[in-house]
Amino acid sequence: MEGLHLHDASVSLRDGDRAFRVSVDDLAIAPGQAVALTGASGSGKTLLLEVLGLLRRPDPETRYVWREIDLAGTWARRAELAALRGRMFGFVPQTGGLLPFLDVRANVALPQRVTGREDAARVGALIERLGLTAVAALRPGALSIGQRQRVAVARALAHRPPVIIADEPTAALDGDTASDVLALLLDTAAQDGCAVILSSHDHSRVAPFGLRRVHLTSQREAGGQVISTAEEMPW
Repeated sequence: MEGLHLHDASVSLRDGDRAFRVSVDDLAIAPGQAVALTGASGSGKTLLLEVLGLLRRPDPETRYVWREIDLAGTWARRAELAALRGRMFGFVPQTGGLLPFLDVRANVALPQRVTGREDAARVGALIERLGLTAVAALRPGALSIGQRQRVAVARALAHRPPVIIADEPTAALDGDTASDVLALLLDTAAQDGCAVILSSHDHSRVAPFGLRRVHLTSQREAGGQVISTAEEMPW
């Protein structure tokens, strides 16, 4: 498969007597495809995104593959892991996560510098495409929340990653701004051929975009462990 394939996957957390596990039997994401992870607060959406983005090590039995690369196996080779994570993924956090001492243009260009893929024309094109030209010389503190999220989208796409991971990218935005930012994220990623995996608790906001939906459902088992399972379902 050309895209991402997660199979027999799980990730576990334990805090004293409390145990939580997210389990995924099979999840395949093709190049350029957009997928929404949904579920109640605490169902493990962020945890699963962290596994997909190589930010958290899954349980040993997990199989995670991109093309012919064993992504789960790269956790044993940390230098390779960091380089692969930087090359493969662009990240859009909930609140932008911009560096406050850099202006918009420098924030967008940052992943290019980190991955050695500097391309000023690409940065300029993304800034224009996302309606940020007028604020390109400003620092994040001078921007609205919606503008910051658009900068985060441009930054995630700047180094041409095959996959964008967005954790509740509209959670801090009001209704109209949330829809605008989500549309910009999906449209811009589609133009670049990027797959998008985003989490959201706001089903009504995401459903109109026609994304594939993978829903996480939690239940408590005997002994107190909470297990959250992923299942593809319609909106």
